[in-house]
Amino acid sequence: MLVYLDTVICIYAVEGAPSFQTRARARLATMRAAGDQPALSDLTWLECRVKPIRLGDATGLADMEAFLTASDVVRVPIPTAVYERACRIRAIHNYKLADALHLSAAVEGSCELFLTNDHRLSGFPDIPVEVLT
Repeated sequence: MLVYLDTVICIYAVEGAPSFQTRARARLATMRAAGDQPALSDLTWLECRVKPIRLGDATGLADMEAFLTASDVVRVPIPTAVYERACRIRAIHNYKLADALHLSAAVEGSCELFLTNDHRLSGFPDIPVEVLT
C-alpha cells in the first residue's frame, strides 16, 4: 500500500520533539514492516527543507534529505490534475492551500492512505486519513 506522508509526519520523524518523534518513527516502522511504502510530493520536499535551510543547519538538512530520499520513498508528481482537484478541495472543504495540495497529490497519485497529525483533515472523503496519535 502506498501511504502519503503529510509534511509534519516527516518533520516529526527527523527533527520532532521526542514524544512526537517516537510516535512518528514507530508508525513508519510498522508501515514499512507491513510492506507499505511512504509517498510524498515535491511540496513535502519543499516544506521539510525550509527550517534547516533558514537556520543554516547543514546537518539537519542532510538528515531531512536522507529521510526524504530513502530508497523506499515514492515521489508522487504534482501535474495540473492535482491543482485542479486541490481547487475543488479548497472550495468544498475550506482546507488551506498546502493541505488541499497534499490531499490532492495523494488521491491523484493513487495512494491508499493519508498519514497526518491534523485532525481537521480526518473527515476528508476521497482517501482514508489516519491521524497519528
